[in-house]
Amino acid sequence: MSFQSLNLIEPIQKALAEEGYSTPTPIQAQAIPTILQGKDLLGVAQTGTGKTAAFAIPTIQLLCQHPVQHRGKRSIKALIVTPTRELAIQIDESFKAYGRFTGLKHTVIFGGVKQGRQTDILQDGVDILVATPGRLLDLINQRFISLKEIQIFILDEADRMLDMGFVHDIKKILTFLPSKRQSLFFSATMPPEIQKLADNILFKPVKVEVTPVSSTADTIKQAVYFVEKDQKNALLMDILKDKSIETVLVFTRTKHGADKVVKVLAKNDIKAEAIHGNKAQNARQRALDNFKSKTTRVLVATDIAARGIDVDNLAYVINFDIPNIPETYVHRIGRTGRAGANGTAFSFCDSEEKNFLRDIQKLIAKNIPVIEDHDFKKSNVAPIPSPTKPHVSQKVQGKSDEVSNKSKKVWFKKKAEAR
Repeated sequence: MSFQSLNLIEPIQKALAEEGYSTPTPIQAQAIPTILQGKDLLGVAQTGTGKTAAFAIPTIQLLCQHPVQHRGKRSIKALIVTPTRELAIQIDESFKAYGRFTGLKHTVIFGGVKQGRQTDILQDGVDILVATPGRLLDLINQRFISLKEIQIFILDEADRMLDMGFVHDIKKILTFLPSKRQSLFFSATMPPEIQKLADNILFKPVKVEVTPVSSTADTIKQAVYFVEKDQKNALLMDILKDKSIETVLVFTRTKHGADKVVKVLAKNDIKAEAIHGNKAQNARQRALDNFKSKTTRVLVATDIAARGIDVDNLAYVINFDIPNIPETYVHRIGRTGRAGANGTAFSFCDSEEKNFLRDIQKLIAKNIPVIEDHDFKKSNVAPIPSPTKPHVSQKVQGKSDEVSNKSKKVWFKKKAEAR
């Protein structure tokens, strides 16, 4: 199948050709025709599957095919809500790329920066708005935004919305939307809370599901190093001696940890920058731009800040810290090996993280190969047993896991409020 077979209008075809797109990914091939028919859609797809184009392309076409006569300034006809600034910017860039020959106007709004520039653009009028929940509600309350003429509503990364404590905001946003609209709902996972939210948003949706979150792309080479905790920096430096590794995305569990890694790399003359919630928006975007242009060799990120990082041909991801939520591992390494490309994901595991690694291997139902030949071995890290059953919900793993899960929700809620 080609994009030409999807009956896309000529301006979009021209833009896709300039972007070098020829063959749609599975979710694009399934979602685009459904959306063009005006149906609601429930998309279950992990990061890196091409879902942004899956909803952006048909949204642009529908707005072009059914133009609204403007009386005065343009009104917002398509709204895309997503949890993080980085992902919002990435989505807006996609609308810019695919809609460059259509004449549609779009913009993005998010918190953490002064609102003046954003409100100026809104007052001029836009067709498509990409927004994070907090800033959207703020500007609605200030009467800078009206959602009365929304034709298409898209909720992206719904599971991350839940993690970050934004579900209440989403329910509030729904009250401002017209009842007659087309709604698209995308989530990498579908826990009961997210399914319930989808049921409230969608009307007789078509479900599109590709590459479940419990699987990792076959194109990604995975490996784990057992290493002393205080030797992780040295191991990272040793790996980076390989000059063929032009860029690498490194994940840490905390913002403080990310800054520490950057300092160590800087002392060793390796250009590195951190991206996390404590960084100003312009600093985060500058770091991402430097990484994309390969001015910065190493980008060190926390999970929430990294959602939305989309770098073409990123070949290496390193888990400096093993994530304590198994699904996070899948999302992290999904930053490489995108759209069928090859990638490599290394993970550093110390003795305190072996249970996290065990949970990851249960989730993905495979053993991650161990690299034995290095000088920073952790002698007392026990081998991780082979996974014998699929990953199960934390709710049935015992009371201790329930307590842990509640703690995570409280932590994410506090972080969301702090943002």
